[in-house]
Amino acid sequence: MMSPRIKTHIWVSALIRRVQAGGAFVYVAQKGDIDSGIALLKVCTMDGQAALYAPERSFDGESGYRIIAEGPERHIDEKIRGRARFDPDLWAIEIEDRKGRHFLTEKVFQD
Repeated sequence: MMSPRIKTHIWVSALIRRVQAGGAFVYVAQKGDIDSGIALLKVCTMDGQAALYAPERSFDGESGYRIIAEGPERHIDEKIRGRARFDPDLWAIEIEDRKGRHFLTEKVFQD
């Protein structure tokens, strides 16, 4: 999960700058609470496939992101819509990058 010291809109702005500097396309598909909304990250590889990353805190207290779903882009979109129904503060950020880069500087946990 993002640090409680940084507001979500600042974190999202920084991510957008990193993505753009890396030569990929990014946009905010859903804007949530500017201070404390959770940000989901959808990474599209432009071949109909995508991965969905969500913030997570590990057992040892480290913050990072974990892939919570992979597959056809339409299924990832359904997952985002489902979570948004229960969390109006949710942010949904989409990155389109043929290489599938997420541009997160935070740790990405692997199963």
